[in-house]
Amino acid sequence: MKKQLKFKVNGQPYELFVKPKTLLVEVLRDLVGLTGTKRGCNSSSCGACTVMLNGMSVKSCSVLALQANGAEVVTVEGLAKGNELSPLQKSFLDHGAFQCGFCTPGMLMSSTALLTENPRPTKLEIKEGIDGNICRCTGYNAIVRAVTAVVKGEYKEAK
Repeated sequence: MKKQLKFKVNGQPYELFVKPKTLLVEVLRDLVGLTGTKRGCNSSSCGACTVMLNGMSVKSCSVLALQANGAEVVTVEGLAKGNELSPLQKSFLDHGAFQCGFCTPGMLMSSTALLTENPRPTKLEIKEGIDGNICRCTGYNAIVRAVTAVVKGEYKEAK
């Protein structure tokens, strides 16, 4: 039997009916249509499905959709303001912090959560902040440089 799920995704309210064992990643991709959240390992190992749930970084392949009832979810699509990329997204582009791009949404979300919690992380703290995300192309150095550039104030939020 399906249960009601009411939540906000990137500020937009949704009311859906889902089976109790439906994962948050499935709802975001298949029902809401936000495919930036990737489904990689299905075991919380790769981080490609990382989103923010009530301000906390979570791996949406390990969260039941109904656990998000009444919550606010932010996906990679919610980082930009209209057509204006977030400072972190701009920095990722400028620093080549992506290769195949599969890990990029999760890396952006983990980095966003880190910067929300700690706006001035050290290089070690940045590495620890993205530790739960796997980049199979080994683009870690560029990712750390991109986050570091935002920390240094090289990228500003659009006004």
